[in-house]
Amino acid sequence: MATDCFVQSLTHRSANNTHNERMEFLGDSVLGVIITHELYVRMPRASEGYLSRLRASLVNENTLAEIANELSLGDFLRLGAGELKSGGFRRKSILSDTLEAVIASVYLEKGIEEAKRFVLKIYTNRFDELPSEDSLKDPKSRLQELLQSRKLEIPSYALIDTSGDDHRQVFTAECIIESLDIETKGISSSRRKAEQQAAQNAYDIVKELFSKKKEKTK
Repeated sequence: MATDCFVQSLTHRSANNTHNERMEFLGDSVLGVIITHELYVRMPRASEGYLSRLRASLVNENTLAEIANELSLGDFLRLGAGELKSGGFRRKSILSDTLEAVIASVYLEKGIEEAKRFVLKIYTNRFDELPSEDSLKDPKSRLQELLQSRKLEIPSYALIDTSGDDHRQVFTAECIIESLDIETKGISSSRRKAEQQAAQNAYDIVKELFSKKKEKTK
């Protein structure tokens, strides 16, 4: 039989005054400690930067929502009428917050060791398939490191266009690598994302260029 604590962890603020927001806060910290410790133990040679990026990839909203879907948490959510009509049981933010609250409920009811067992069980596949260090770096960092490895200048970025309404703007950014005569563009809903997209496009071009040069020297 479900305890009051567990029921509260599944209760969105739209449904009841006794909701799960404070539990989300606690669950976030409990999850962070468990994931951090497990990564530290599993990967004794990993750098601090790599460990930080791994942790971020494991506790972000997308990953938490994916796990919540795997556990079918959406089927058990207690939502208000408005959230039900708008599909709140599918919303990533609600699913990820609910999973954190559920983790908090396990911690509050059973203690840290049981919470650890629960977290490691639902993260089993992800710990078995941890991404490589390079794949976790953002495109701008990867591009810069690739260029520096060849002793080339780092790229520059410029915002070349902003369009759309204030609440729905579209940004166009440019990535420029003068020494290689490369200019790429990225378009997204934020300047940062547009620059990252432009950097990814430039990275793909530079990677292919270096690969062709390597083939010619063989």
